[in-house]
Amino acid sequence: MASTDETGQAAPPPSTPGPPPPAGPPVDPAAGQGSRMPRWLPRAMVLALTLYGLFQLGSWAFHQLTGLLINIVIAFFLALAVEPAVSWMAARGVRRGLGTFVVFLGVLVVAAGFVTLLGSMLAGQIIKIVEDFPDYLDSVINWINTHFDTDLRRVDIQEGLLRSDWLRNYVQNSATGVLDVSAQVLGGLFQLLTVGLFSFYFAADGPRLRRTICSVLPPARQAEVLRAWEIAVNKTGGYLYSRGLMALISGLAHYVLLEFLDVPYAPVLAVWVGLVSQFIPTIGTYLAGALPMLIAFTVNPWYALWVLIFVVIYQQFENYVLQPKLTSKTVDIHPAVAFGSVVAGTALLGAVGALIAIPAVATLQAFLGAYVKRYDVTDDPRVHGHRGNDSGPGLLTRARRLWGRGPGSTRPRGGDSGVS
Repeated sequence: MASTDETGQAAPPPSTPGPPPPAGPPVDPAAGQGSRMPRWLPRAMVLALTLYGLFQLGSWAFHQLTGLLINIVIAFFLALAVEPAVSWMAARGVRRGLGTFVVFLGVLVVAAGFVTLLGSMLAGQIIKIVEDFPDYLDSVINWINTHFDTDLRRVDIQEGLLRSDWLRNYVQNSATGVLDVSAQVLGGLFQLLTVGLFSFYFAADGPRLRRTICSVLPPARQAEVLRAWEIAVNKTGGYLYSRGLMALISGLAHYVLLEFLDVPYAPVLAVWVGLVSQFIPTIGTYLAGALPMLIAFTVNPWYALWVLIFVVIYQQFENYVLQPKLTSKTVDIHPAVAFGSVVAGTALLGAVGALIAIPAVATLQAFLGAYVKRYDVTDDPRVHGHRGNDSGPGLLTRARRLWGRGPGSTRPRGGDSGVS
């Protein structure tokens, strides 16, 4: 009989010695961890979101400060341009702050005088055009009536203009645009003040600024920074002074022509031509010559033609004779590189980029030329554009040979020499 325990159930049989039962499949500890999030993932997500937020904040700040950064760049190049004059005065015992103030005051006086003279000239010409407008209108009406058999009158034209919707809309738009023009003028004055203040500080505190920059660099880098700064000062100042000298020569040449033709406001027009033709790249000559041509046309239409011919001839003389001699030691860059730099600067920064593109590229070219290693060029004819003797007959020679054979001739075989 099987033994029972106190509960009345059969007791399990006693265990007999023998091999242990086979163990089940091993449990992988990584299986339990795979269902949980890694500890580094939350920190990585927080770091990624933080970096993204910082990038967006930096992008927003950069776009908001673009105008200020452009003004600082303009001020820096302006300070580089006046640095030689300020350093020359400082070497003779004048404090840099006072020397910088004197230089900027001279530039301001010259600019104010030029703007005043130009404004008075334009105002006088506008008043003259307004006074002579009825006579011009009568002459145009008579010419139209004579050639087209019409019966136009000045009174009818004036009444039609006064009652036209176009004039009414133009007056309304002009009245509403006064505030926009005023805001643009105030913004331009504020921008001019910002550029002037930054350029004054850069020029007056130039040594302190260089010392501050070099204090965070090792000695080897300090020498490179100071060399680059010196190159930038030489190139920018040389560009400005060479352009100023060419503007003076151009203004004197055009003044002689305008005085000879008895064109009114010849001194102001000569200054206009000299400055605009030299400090507005590429198209400055044609913009500068347009105003003297217009004023000369009011005196005599043939005078405008003479002014145009003189502008074209003088431009060629300046490009091929005067400019290479004056800029050979200051801003000696290839004309194609200069034109490309102006286009690139205009695309990036507009008119400001066009003005500072040439000195910036000249500085970069001089800096690279000082550090890039150069080698002697081999004496190969192909360097000078000549082809080698083993390149076979030229295209013109082969065409003559084919033409001389004629349509019935056949090409000789390689083994035939033409001797029977």
